[in-house]
Amino acid sequence: MTALLSLRLLNNMTPIATDGRLSLLWRTILLLSLCVIVTQIFLYVWIQRSVNEHFEQMDAEILTHAAFNLRQYMDSNSIVDTSNTKKKPLSQQTLALQNASIDYEVKTVITDNNGQVLISVPTGFINQSSHHGAVKALWQKHHEQPFDLKINDRHYRAIVIQHASRLALIALPVDVHHQYLAQFNRQLIVILIAITFLLVSIAAFSVHLGFAPLATIRQKMSRINADQLDDRIVIADMPSELRALAESYNAMMVKLAHNFETLSRFSDDIAHELRTPLATLSTQTQVMLSKPRASNEYIEQLHHQHDTLAQLSSLINNMLLLAKTQKGLIHSQFNRVDSDLLLTKMMEYYEWIAEDRAITFKKTGDFKTILGDASLLQRLFANLIANAVYYAASDSIIHINGKIVTDKVAENRQVLSSSGMLASYLQISFTNRLTAPMTQAEVDKLSERFYRHHKTLSMHAGSGLGLSIVHAIVNAHNGKIAITVKDGYYFEVSIKLLLA
Repeated sequence: MTALLSLRLLNNMTPIATDGRLSLLWRTILLLSLCVIVTQIFLYVWIQRSVNEHFEQMDAEILTHAAFNLRQYMDSNSIVDTSNTKKKPLSQQTLALQNASIDYEVKTVITDNNGQVLISVPTGFINQSSHHGAVKALWQKHHEQPFDLKINDRHYRAIVIQHASRLALIALPVDVHHQYLAQFNRQLIVILIAITFLLVSIAAFSVHLGFAPLATIRQKMSRINADQLDDRIVIADMPSELRALAESYNAMMVKLAHNFETLSRFSDDIAHELRTPLATLSTQTQVMLSKPRASNEYIEQLHHQHDTLAQLSSLINNMLLLAKTQKGLIHSQFNRVDSDLLLTKMMEYYEWIAEDRAITFKKTGDFKTILGDASLLQRLFANLIANAVYYAASDSIIHINGKIVTDKVAENRQVLSSSGMLASYLQISFTNRLTAPMTQAEVDKLSERFYRHHKTLSMHAGSGLGLSIVHAIVNAHNGKIAITVKDGYYFEVSIKLLLA
């Protein structure tokens, strides 16, 4: 019953072969079955050999005892052939031999050294044996060593001894032994087959139960879809060997759910952000086409439309950049980039904007060569400097500080894959003074896509993707970023990039 149930469950839940190869479950079952069968075969051979040796030992003991009694008989009796009437008659000699031999129904033939039969017990046994001189031939072949003998389809365990110038054949019937061994072997085979089937069934059922958690994980993975990302595996229900896998699965589902939510929100934000400039363009065009207007009005509206198109183009480019950086960078895209030269170039570019608000740059520290994509790093520094300029208080100083630090490499990094290894980074901090105070909770939201703080809306009509792009570029370069506010007014963005 157990075997039938286990095999039925296995057939229903796990295919025997996939792509021409046996499944792991069935390979395990077959391996266990093979081990059980080999063990049972070894056990059968050992038991059979042990029983045979036991009977052979018993037969040897009986033959040894019979030979001892026969030697005593031949010492105390003078055995002659039937033609010699001066000695005891043959019937008396035979009766004496029967009394000497015994309790084991052994057959005895005594001959002289020439092979002439003197006595046969029982009397008819000599007639069943081989021709004249057979006992002598057996003596010459075996020399008092036990051997198997077959006479008229009957089996004997025999021995030939020599004593007092006589040869004696002692034969012990073993047909009963053979019958017992044959019956014992049949029963043993049936028992071992039953035990083998039982053990294989138990092994199959146990393996099935052991692989059941894997089937649970497989079923949960097959049910993954956009509408069901909250399905988790109960860690407590998993065996200790699979808990790490279950935890990894749950972590993957958490990340997948987060990414899907982020993607959905990103799609909604894109639609919202694109809708505004497109609606503006449509409205402006409709207004212009509603009636004839002066040329200067057309020119003014074209300038407005150009600004709107520029804003739309910038938004699309930023979204494409986000998509690019989210895929990560391959090793071939990492080049040596002079951070000092690149920062100086970006500071010079934004210097004229900063001068209008009496904002100055102060660069201090040590700036070394870093690893990365030059165009993306230029965009990274440009966004950080622009963010500092646009949201810094008038008549203030933007501090840019660089220093070499050593930090642990985060998990799943491309450049140095071993978790926990130390690496050298260039840490660059951008610090500016705000016009109005902000809390750390408000600062944490600034990295969200399309998020624009209400205190900055009037200062700079951005897309809300600046710091999101910064985060994406830093992550693509296997770096680290931290955004903090000190004393409510001093806004600081600190990035770490791998040194070359």
